[in-house]
Amino acid sequence: MSYLRFEKALMTNLEDSLPKELLRTNRSGAYSCSTIVDCNTRKYHGLLVVPVPEIDDENHVLLSSLDVTVIQHGAEFNLGLHKYQGNNFSPKGHKYIREFDCDKVPTTIYRVGGVLLKKEVVFQHYEDRLLIRYTLVEAHSATTLRFRPFLAFRSVRQFTHENTVASRDYSEVDNGIKTCMYAGYPDLYMQFSKKNEFVFQPDWYRGVEYPKEQERGYASTEDLYVPGYFEMPIKKGESIVFSAAVSSIKPSVLKKLFDEEVAERNPRDNFFHCLVNAAHQFHIRKKNDDRYLLAGYPWFKCRARDTFISLPGLTLSIEEQDYFELVMKTAEKGLREFMAGKPLTVQIAEIEQPDVLLWAIWAIQQYAKEAGLEKCRDMYGQLVKDIVKFIESGKHNNLQLRDNGLLYSNGKDKAVTWMNSTANGYPVVPRTGYIVEFNALWYNALCFAQSIAELDGDKALAEQLNERAAVCQKSFVDTFLNEHGYLFDYVDENPRDWSVRPNMIFAAAFDYSPLDQAQKKSVVDYCTRELLTPKGLRSLSPKSGGYNPMYTGPQTQRDYAYHQGTAWPWLGGFYMEALLKLYKRTRLSFIERQMVGYEDEMAYHCLGTIPELFDGNPPFHGRGAMSFAMNVAEILRTLELLENYKY
Repeated sequence: MSYLRFEKALMTNLEDSLPKELLRTNRSGAYSCSTIVDCNTRKYHGLLVVPVPEIDDENHVLLSSLDVTVIQHGAEFNLGLHKYQGNNFSPKGHKYIREFDCDKVPTTIYRVGGVLLKKEVVFQHYEDRLLIRYTLVEAHSATTLRFRPFLAFRSVRQFTHENTVASRDYSEVDNGIKTCMYAGYPDLYMQFSKKNEFVFQPDWYRGVEYPKEQERGYASTEDLYVPGYFEMPIKKGESIVFSAAVSSIKPSVLKKLFDEEVAERNPRDNFFHCLVNAAHQFHIRKKNDDRYLLAGYPWFKCRARDTFISLPGLTLSIEEQDYFELVMKTAEKGLREFMAGKPLTVQIAEIEQPDVLLWAIWAIQQYAKEAGLEKCRDMYGQLVKDIVKFIESGKHNNLQLRDNGLLYSNGKDKAVTWMNSTANGYPVVPRTGYIVEFNALWYNALCFAQSIAELDGDKALAEQLNERAAVCQKSFVDTFLNEHGYLFDYVDENPRDWSVRPNMIFAAAFDYSPLDQAQKKSVVDYCTRELLTPKGLRSLSPKSGGYNPMYTGPQTQRDYAYHQGTAWPWLGGFYMEALLKLYKRTRLSFIERQMVGYEDEMAYHCLGTIPELFDGNPPFHGRGAMSFAMNVAEILRTLELLENYKY
């Protein structure tokens, strides 16, 4: 039995099936996403969603959906499903679903009387091309298939509505048509592996509604344009492949191409393999061969901090050292351009954030543990030294090294840490001054740079770094450790933030910690008692003022809850690492039980991956982006740590 398989009872119950989403990507920035019953519930959903750099840096929904109708003896059975205003679902094709399987490729089996139709979907790697294969498994009489495409041609952040500007023009191509609704967009090619008849019957389907947008307090309805329909007969045992793309293709190669794409897919037959597939979905390869890691789907871009936190888990933990090196090659180019004050030639956002350079060193440190310190020194030793020197020189405009050996950053007016939600133009959590994870990262960076200097035989530099680390360590403990045994989240001259937050866990988790064993144990104990959930660490303790654990409602309401009690799996990864370092094998069974909480998510929200965050209170419902790189990465890294401690 497949790991991700759902029977008819669940598929036909929209209360159970609509929350389950499915994501497919091409590793070049385009994606295909909907629910497992093919009913779009977000404005970000669509069969073919691609970047259109000629217009902007957003993704754009070209083909929203494709309704398939089975025709026998003149009777029509539409397998599509759309939600319209007034809580109306039509044409309710989900009632024909017999089962859904997502082992290698998403596969849906429909039964309509004596007809058994199988649908399989793949997204071609590195091409903006979606392929769907329809196979008539059983049929007792002549059968015809009709395909009705729903077009949007709009940004994922907007809606389209019936208008007179949209072009109705189309041109016939091999076994299909090409069309483009608006100037500036690429042509959409819709082709089949079999000759067919296209019937031009233009119409707008009005009032399509997206309930996920309603929940988030946004506008939620649009109109979709249908240019007509394709129709063709199909025999028992026959397969037909549909292609939706921004370029034409020879219909004769579609079946072979589909088979080749399926052969490249790794099965999602267990928890680990699901996470590996999810990790690959964050890969982005640009035309100039630059490599990136996307921060998440469906609305995130490549962000610097997310890249360096995610990189070890998404590559090294699954034995893909080569992709670590490819991403780091692109990222190093961006880091050096930033430090030199040059315009960026790489597409990495927020590289100016003050902790990004520190997280880059942490990522390189993880590489050293996998590849060996000597190879790491050869690959990235100079970069590590240059980053430390850049910080010490005071050239970063928002990261100052003070006389006490600690780093100071101004976050009063603009968010500078990963807790970056804003309301009315100001940070919801104004973390400023001496920030706890910045300085834990700094101490760790100094010690790691010292190990590289020692390997180089540079005794003078090693001694300098050792002295600076000693000053930093003493100041860290004096500044952050309070009489209750946990760490202040940030300290800015007089104000101290007494809130119990998870950012102190980094000081206990890093290989080089400014804390002694007793201090680390106290920090971990506080995280266990007040922050730990089955879905990671809360961003704020329930005992602290302003606790707001439910990430629901309109944008402003969600902004105030974003880092005020919600749970984050990636923070849980560092908690597990600290726990293993303190208690070794005695905590293995506890961590394995924690992993069960994440495995439950494989079949609950977006299949086979982990969402952005969770409510901080039971039932810990998944929220935000449907797939989040840092969460997937840290769970993979935790699984690797578990294996290392077992054997």
